[in-house]
Amino acid sequence: MIEPCRLGAKEAAARIERGELSARGLLESCLERIGAREAEVQAWTFLDREAALSQLNHVGEAGPLRGVPIGVKDIFDTHDMPTEYGSRIYAGHRPRADSAPVALARAAGGVILGKTVTCEFATFVPSRTRNPHNAAHTPGGSSSGSAAAVADFMVPLAFGTQTSGSVIRPGSYCGVVACKPTYNLLPRAGVHPNADSLDTIGVYARSVEDVAFFLEALTGRTDLQGRIDRPRIGACRTWEWGLVEPPMASAFETAAKKLDAGELRLPESWRNLREAQATIIRYEGARSLADEYRRFADSLDPALRRRCEEGYATDARKCQDALSYAARCRAALSDAFGDCDVLIAPAATGEAPEGLGSTGNVAMNVVWTLLHVPCVSVPMGVGPNGLPLGLQVIGRIGEDARTLACARWIEARMKENRA
Repeated sequence: MIEPCRLGAKEAAARIERGELSARGLLESCLERIGAREAEVQAWTFLDREAALSQLNHVGEAGPLRGVPIGVKDIFDTHDMPTEYGSRIYAGHRPRADSAPVALARAAGGVILGKTVTCEFATFVPSRTRNPHNAAHTPGGSSSGSAAAVADFMVPLAFGTQTSGSVIRPGSYCGVVACKPTYNLLPRAGVHPNADSLDTIGVYARSVEDVAFFLEALTGRTDLQGRIDRPRIGACRTWEWGLVEPPMASAFETAAKKLDAGELRLPESWRNLREAQATIIRYEGARSLADEYRRFADSLDPALRRRCEEGYATDARKCQDALSYAARCRAALSDAFGDCDVLIAPAATGEAPEGLGSTGNVAMNVVWTLLHVPCVSVPMGVGPNGLPLGLQVIGRIGEDARTLACARWIEARMKENRA
């Protein structure tokens, strides 16, 4: 019999509804798994068994989530748990209110199991979490703890955020399904900002079906768990293809052939999107940390402090030009996609790098984040080190339902490929 912690979120909720499993039994199974694995994976920054169990008295087994546990990246405010943003500046910080995504999850019957490790202020500064497939490798970042916790069966669902590649890349490295929906599909109130023009709330699960189930519970939509038959797929090598490592490139070519995906080249006018994203994240990121930089500069990681200095040195007109350029590219999205339902691209440049000194290369993600399009990473195999490789499914702005349906179809084909 399968351990409850290994169940997908939708299946667990269905079993709870049928009386075959209790929400308490599911929660205790997750806590037991964490107890067995946390010393190695180090995915959590706050856990309180009794506090988690006490939530069952309030959510009961009502709402679509029916008591399913959720991991929350520690840049989301929680009224009943510390929120430290991955920074010693905020050690022991206790917000008064929940962030909007957390409040919506509770309203839908979810139980906030605890806070997952984040890189400092959800930036590039590495954290302590290990890749659950090989503790000598990074899980990616900045949503490192959330991706690792879902991958290691500690929790079926988790929140992340993406400003460059902080949802999709850890999903690829850890071998789980990650979704960065259309910009602002999920509200950001109460989530520490990085760069407002880019920040997007994302989610993790172990199947596309569970991602769609979670997003429906959060948004109240009823169209995100649909299916599609034989989607039209474009294989997009992006302007950053030269950074893709050979094993990932080979896996992508195999996947494109398996999916009968036609080659799609991005417009020449999009070539500078990565540079534009770098300008925006530096300019806006520095200003999001204005008080921390002004009053607590010595408590910031030196590399983050330098990033802030670069941001303050960036001319406002240069940032505005980058934002305008991105807006023009978004306006051309429909033409760029042609008759494709979705595009596919590598979800990362390769396997998770060895060591914890870096969270990996964001080159495969930043353009799509800047374009505000929905992206889903689905596992497509393993590389030469035995670590996961993810395939990124990319849709048009606002077409989250179609993107998820296509990702679900692609996920099934990739499972056939691995069988």
